[in-house]
Amino acid sequence: MFTPSRDEVRRFLAEAWRKRVAGLPATPLETMAADVAELHPEYHALLASGEQALAREWTPEQGEANPFLHLSLHLAIAEQLSIDQPPGIRAICEQLTRRHGDRHAALHDILDCLGETVWRANRDNAPPDGTAYLDCLKRTL
Repeated sequence: MFTPSRDEVRRFLAEAWRKRVAGLPATPLETMAADVAELHPEYHALLASGEQALAREWTPEQGEANPFLHLSLHLAIAEQLSIDQPPGIRAICEQLTRRHGDRHAALHDILDCLGETVWRANRDNAPPDGTAYLDCLKRTL
């Protein structure tokens, strides 16, 4: 399993955005990451800031979400939707999109569930609980 470091993830997201802005060729995963970043204009300056973006810390005490975590969760969801894994996530996303009238709002509902699932796995030092993740998603409907 590929487990990139925090800085590798940040560099990847910044590089994907740099390529998008410059109109350069990108890998499919970079294209997916740039698509996610495009949904968040509030992060564009950060992604373009280079090494400054690598050094900053975001903590819950600051009351500000970590933009790299947010984008990474979005990217994970994009991958999940592309392969409908866990099974049924694509249908849930479609239902949420219809309910909200906005796909990005639907993605944020999913993101909340994924974030909670990842947080619990880290807290419990255990693998993510796919059943609990799907249960959370179903509760959003």
